[in-house]
Parts: sequence; C-alpha cells; structure tokens
Amino acid sequence: MKDTRLLAVWCPDWPVIAACAATGTAPHVPVAVVDGNEIVSTSAVARKEGIRRAMRRRAAEAMCPELITFEHDPQRDARFFEPVAEAVEELAPGIEVVQPGLVAVPAQGPVGYFGTAEQAAERIVDHVASRTGTEAQVGVADSLFGATKAAHRNVIVPPERTAEFLGPLGVHELDAPELVDLLRRLGLKTLGAFAEVPENAVASRFGGPATRQHRLARGLPERPLDKRRPAPELAVTETFDEPVERIDAAAFAAKILSERLHENLAARSLACTRLGIHARTENDEELGRVWRAAEPLTPRGIADRVRWQLDGWLTRERLTSGIRTLTLEPVEVVNGTALQLGLWGHDDERAVRALLHVQGLLGPDGVLTGVIDGGRGPKEQVRLVPWGDERTPAAHPDHPWPGRLTRAPATLADDPAELKDSEGVEVGVTGRLELTARPKNLTVRGRTREITAWAGPWPVDERWWAPDPHRAARMQVQTNDQAFLLIRRDQRWFLEGVYD
Repeated sequence: MKDTRLLAVWCPDWPVIAACAATGTAPHVPVAVVDGNEIVSTSAVARKEGIRRAMRRRAAEAMCPELITFEHDPQRDARFFEPVAEAVEELAPGIEVVQPGLVAVPAQGPVGYFGTAEQAAERIVDHVASRTGTEAQVGVADSLFGATKAAHRNVIVPPERTAEFLGPLGVHELDAPELVDLLRRLGLKTLGAFAEVPENAVASRFGGPATRQHRLARGLPERPLDKRRPAPELAVTETFDEPVERIDAAAFAAKILSERLHENLAARSLACTRLGIHARTENDEELGRVWRAAEPLTPRGIADRVRWQLDGWLTRERLTSGIRTLTLEPVEVVNGTALQLGLWGHDDERAVRALLHVQGLLGPDGVLTGVIDGGRGPKEQVRLVPWGDERTPAAHPDHPWPGRLTRAPATLADDPAELKDSEGVEVGVTGRLELTARPKNLTVRGRTREITAWAGPWPVDERWWAPDPHRAARMQVQTNDQAFLLIRRDQRWFLEGVYD
C-alpha cells in the first residue's frame, strides 16, 4: 500500500509572531491578535497573564492592561511565513502550505533521506531556526489532522497508531464549534468516543460535514483517497503586459485569475482542494507553491491564497524582478456539488460574471445567496452567505426540530408590536402559556388593525440547560387584510413575519 504518512511543521503562535515582526514589537511583552472583538492568538507571555483564545478583547485588556493587541491579518501572516516555507522546502521538497504557520509534506522523502522520523524532525527544526530564527515543532502521523495535532505536541506517531493517538484528545480539537457543543451535550467528550459511533449513524443523524469530522477523529483523511486526476486544461495562465511588482496589482491579478479557474472547475462540477500557484518573473525566476485546504475552495478562498502567496513572493529581497506569468493549477479536485450555483446553473455565464462584477464593486458581502438551514423559527431556517462561498447548512434542515414552525411567513421582520385587548390593556402570556386577555387590536409599524382570529401561543424553549436559555412564545394573528407572526420575548411583543 502506498505510504500516506504526512510530516507537519508547525510554528506556534504564528499570527502573533508575524504581527510582532511587522511592527518590531519585542517578543517578551504580552501580545494578542484579535479578530473583531475575539482573541484568536496569544504570545506565551500573554498566556502567563491568563489571556486565552476566544476571550473577549475588553476582558483580556482588563485582565492585563499591558496587553498589546493587533488586528488579524491573514495576508501579513502569509507574507512573513514564506521564508519559513522556503526553509522547510530546502530539506523536504514538495511541501504544501495548509495555512500560514503550518506546512505538510509526505513523510517518506525526508524520513528516508535522514534515516528516521525523529532525525528528520530534528534537522528541520534546527534548519528553520538557523535560517529564520523561528521556533518550529514537527509531527508525523497517518493523516493531515493527526500530523497537525502531533506537531502541536511535538510527537512522532507510529504507523497505523493515529487513531490511538487521537483517541484521548478532547472533541474541541475539531474545527466545528456547533458539532463540538452537540457532542459534549451527548456525553462524547473525546475524539475516541466520537470515533466509536458508527459512521452510518453519524451520517444519518448529523449529515455530511459531521461525517468528515468523524473521519478525522478516526485518524483517516478528511476525504476518501479516490480523488479525480485533474485534466491539464483546467489550469489557467495569465501573462501580464507589465510585470506585477506591487501588492495592489497582485491582488487584482489574483482575483481575475481565480475567477477563471473557478469557472473552469464549476463547468465540470468540480472544486479544488489543493491549489498549485506558479509564477515566472521577468528575469525567468521560477516560483511555485501548493496550498492545501480541508474543504473545497470557493472563489474567494482561491483568490485569498493567490494574493497571500504573491504578497510573500513580491516582498522577498531575493526577487530581482516583477512577475511576468502566473499560473493556477488544480492539483487535486473533488465533486463540486456544494459550490454549484443554484439559480442559473453554469450555463448562463453572463449572469455569473455580472454577479462577480457586482461583488467586486461592493465587496464580498455585497452579493448574498440564501441557504436553507435547520431551526425552529423562520430566521433560523434561512441564512444568507456571500456569493461563491460554500452553501452548506450550519444545522441540517432534515433533522428533527420539535416545535418547528411548519409554515414560515413570506416576509421576515423584527419590529416592535403592541397587542391589546378591548380595554386597551396589553395582552401578555402567563407561565402556563395562556394569554392574559382576549386580543383585540394589533399595532405595528405605526398602524393599528383589528384582530379577527388568532392561534397560539406556542412555547419557544431552547438551550434550557445553558446559563442563558432562550425562552419566548409565538402566536399568529389574522386581521382584516393580513396575517402576522408575533413573538413574545423579554415581556414585549415583536413582529417576526408577515404572511402573504
């Protein structure tokens, strides 16, 4: 059987290291990188002060007033990581960048050359430190997920022992917060416990995304190994009239070429999971890098990785001229059903180009498309995602949803409403889910209507086990001209939707 073991090289706290390198910040001070208001990476000094990932920014600054924070910048992370990737590639050719701070390479090459996995790991760590001054850790296992977790612990996992290594680890190691929360509530607190659940039971109860996470927990690749071999004509190449030397020009080139590659793949119902980026400079310097992704890359995902890589190349001191030719090659593809366009299909290329053009003018969130989700209320059952992103439900709509609203209103809203009886007194809901009076009038959006019929109230009781449970009540009311969906929360009525 073909050797599928992978060697992963991981640089701890890479977003912090890149931010400090970009700003000249000393490494011995507490530093954190934030995305919005949430901590996503911390330095060792900050962790000693009690700062942790997922902590709110204000809470972290209150705990450690000396904390220095930087905004999360994936492009900065990729730019400063390129020298590290080059250092690893000097000893282990054929690396693939998983994300800034983490690269993977088939273990057979470096292990065979240096003798053992331990010797290969030691040589790579020393070489990265001597070339870039960066601390690195190495892990080897039978899957990318296993090798990554092994690198976090600086461990060499013996062959065919990856599942045994992963078994005691907590389910929080999976990059799927909602699934992790559900598994914990079901009493499955370790990867081993999750792996023991039959695969068909996971697929039928939780759906495709959970099945992929189940494979990871079992020490298997995120997808089966029967990948399609990409056709050579899928690659796209652009030769520039003027060599690309500036980052803004590189970003524009990355977007245009990424759209072409995505269109080529989408026309064949394919999606890319390993992306080869190749460039030739005006002085005939050859550059190349492969990026690996756990999930099929969206157009934005392709463009981001191309932009990051070009930024890393263009800021290198060794590059003697601008980039003349850029080629994107899908090294590995899978079925692209999740990324197919649902409104026009792929026949109407003009519509696709028009939407991409509008998205380029307004930004990624300027064009949204709906995804049918699972949930009880109308707002939970539909979610808007940027055009081109994977349209995968956050919660499976076919799962049982006790108390689910069977007929959703045509128009959603969230406006204050007043429900009053014939005496003008507000109608409330008791703890026994009974109305305090017979409703007579509904006032919403400045207009009062007489109620002719109503149904409900029905309980909305979610996350009753959590410290902050969500409790409310819904009811439907009919007036002379329209029907409305109301919800009672925090002792107030709100309009949740309007029926046609």
